[in-house]
Amino acid sequence: MDAAPVARAAAPPRPPFVDEHRIVVDAPAERVWPVLAAEFGGTGGRIFEAYARFIGAKPSRSRGAPFTEGSTVPGFAVAEAVPGRSVRLAGRHFYSRYELTLDLSELPGGTVVRARTYAAFPGPLGRGYRLLVIGSGGHRALMVRRLAAVGRRAERAGRWVG
Repeated sequence: MDAAPVARAAAPPRPPFVDEHRIVVDAPAERVWPVLAAEFGGTGGRIFEAYARFIGAKPSRSRGAPFTEGSTVPGFAVAEAVPGRSVRLAGRHFYSRYELTLDLSELPGGTVVRARTYAAFPGPLGRGYRLLVIGSGGHRALMVRRLAAVGRRAERAGRWVG
């Protein structure tokens, strides 16, 4: 007697596109990737952890090595990862379901880092949250700041001081 196949739940569809940010880093991808993982795969600090708990972010804790499938940070789980190339982070909270994809593309003499955000904001509270976070420019400012930090650190990592 054959066992019946196990039905797998279909993954929810990707939320709607929100925005994309890019930077060009004067460093090879193998130097950019660990810096990107430290910036986006870390805990985010105590203030971010408290905020994530306040809004009911899932997952709520950090687990596993940064940017490895199944690892988590408050508010995000690594849904897919191609080490050194791309990672898709997914999460949810009371007001939104979202994904952040980070991709590296090598250019002669540098690396393009691309961050794309997708998010759904259901219901009146979700619409209000979208206005607060996206409409205010806060999300954009945070992404630009974090990507710039990745660029500075990756470029500095290759310089000799002496």
